[in-house]
Amino acid sequence: MPTPTSADGHHPGGGAKWMLLLGSLGVVYGDIGTSPLYAMRESLLHAGDNPTDVEILGIVSLLIWALIIVVTLKYVVMMMRADNGGEGGTFSLLALAQSSLKTPSPVVLTLAIVGAALFYGDSILTPAISVLSAVEGLTTASPLPKSWVVPVTLVILTAVYVVQSYGTERVATFFGPIMLVWFAVLTILGVVHIFDAPEILWALSPTYALSFMFGHGIIGFTVLGSVFLAVTGAEALYADMGHFGRDPIRRAWLFCVLPALSLNYLGQGAMALTQPEAIENLFFLTAPEWARLPFVLLATLATVIAAQAVITGAYSLTRQAMMLGLLPRLEVTHTSETQHGQIYMPKINWLMLAGAILLVILFENSSALASAYGIAVVGTMFTTSFLAIVVIARVWKWGWWLAVLVMLPFIVIDTSFLIANLLKLFDGGYVPLLLGVVIAVMMWTWVRGTRILAEKVRKGSVPMVDLLKSLMKTSATRVPGTAIFLTSDPEVAPAAMLHNLKHNKVLHERNIIVTVRTLQRPYASPEERIKLEWMAEDFARLQICYGYMETPNIPKALAKAKSHGLKFDIMSTSFFIGRRSLRASAKEGMPLWQDNLYIGLSKQADDLIEYFRIPAGRVIELGSQVTL
Repeated sequence: MPTPTSADGHHPGGGAKWMLLLGSLGVVYGDIGTSPLYAMRESLLHAGDNPTDVEILGIVSLLIWALIIVVTLKYVVMMMRADNGGEGGTFSLLALAQSSLKTPSPVVLTLAIVGAALFYGDSILTPAISVLSAVEGLTTASPLPKSWVVPVTLVILTAVYVVQSYGTERVATFFGPIMLVWFAVLTILGVVHIFDAPEILWALSPTYALSFMFGHGIIGFTVLGSVFLAVTGAEALYADMGHFGRDPIRRAWLFCVLPALSLNYLGQGAMALTQPEAIENLFFLTAPEWARLPFVLLATLATVIAAQAVITGAYSLTRQAMMLGLLPRLEVTHTSETQHGQIYMPKINWLMLAGAILLVILFENSSALASAYGIAVVGTMFTTSFLAIVVIARVWKWGWWLAVLVMLPFIVIDTSFLIANLLKLFDGGYVPLLLGVVIAVMMWTWVRGTRILAEKVRKGSVPMVDLLKSLMKTSATRVPGTAIFLTSDPEVAPAAMLHNLKHNKVLHERNIIVTVRTLQRPYASPEERIKLEWMAEDFARLQICYGYMETPNIPKALAKAKSHGLKFDIMSTSFFIGRRSLRASAKEGMPLWQDNLYIGLSKQADDLIEYFRIPAGRVIELGSQVTL
């Protein structure tokens, strides 16, 4: 969709579009917008002790062309077209890809899980390295002792995560203008220093980038791993698309962010040509001495904002994973009345904070942390490219050969970046991989455990058709009102119904079997929301459909079902919910450790009553025990 719609279905006007564009600067581009702090420095330091003028030109050229090819061509031009009802990210691609295939592909699912797991690693690393690098800058422009860097970083990080509960809209309103000033300052400092060595403009030619890459052997790949730091945040740009819409994000990139970053890298390159002794602290030394302290403070604010892109991206990714059945239901708080994608997830928020704090304590400085940075992001980009082939071939109907041809250049570039970053594996690069492995195992365990649990429950269940036949021959006591039974499988009798018949020996006047189904789209249309089927005079099956970006609300859906012929009065309705007590078993199903992991994950799930917005006073819970 071009722009997000408000809650009443109207597109935002001109003023609202500008606010979305400004907000995208404060949320979407914080990560990639602060990469000049460390990308140029790390690239030059990895090139050797005294890089030559040609090497500096080559590195600047690599940085600029990485922005053009990876961010502009791949994400802004290509990937942002591969939206699922306006939503982007790994799971939107998964939903698009799976819906286009005749049968769900385990390969596509595995790719999506790996890509998403690595994105979570990036979500923890980005705030840590961004804030740490800015606080280190304070030691060059103020009397702040180096021993204070880590404590100050931890305080700022904690504050960043605490304010998330106020919502993306408020955060963006505050952060957007700051980032606009930030990009303006980057542009000015870049342009000023370009005049120090105008020959730096030769770096705009891709020949210098290619010459450096293929003329320096293993050094070329080592530097490429640092150059990749300039494009970290591109995946968050795609994942955050649902927060602000495609057009505001594209315009912000093309007319503000890309020019500012390119000019700043050219300016830093020019300064490196004229003052090679400044390379170790190149970014902050581009500011004149009188403005250095305010510049460092602005950079600190910008790096705080950098965390926002991956934090909000992690929220969106998690909600999509929940609705697609890859993670348990977690608490979701909506923070905007007009933008459906703006949410806050407390458990994810505090887990990411704990991870970021742990990384800062372990690595202590941004250069050490930079070695760990990159692998997670390039891994996500790599999986995105392969998922995009399926979408282009099947959803866009371009065919497999053309889809591969279009994405092959990006896959080659992703592979180059991946190899370059793997060279940092033992210098800290293992950290995001370990994080990714842990999260991928959790997702795969949840998928596998849920499937095994569903199969076990189905084996011991009674088909609804058979139950209805037996009820016609019995004289179970009927009580006034409506009974709602929630189940994931409408073909079999819900366990809560069987327990109610067994122990209470009663049935209600009307019995509704309710199934909530998640579509492979962000939002369900009003026409497909409700599907009501009467199996008998007093029994009906009700299917309620939601998109994977929607929050289920069963009472509201039941009220809408009145137009389909369902008589519903909340005050005369009882909701029967089955509670399963899970037990691990080493003899069948998954290994014992995986059983215990699945049980642990299920305990983290948000309460079913709260998740479906069911009035607690109308609920009757009936328990059962299941061995995995």
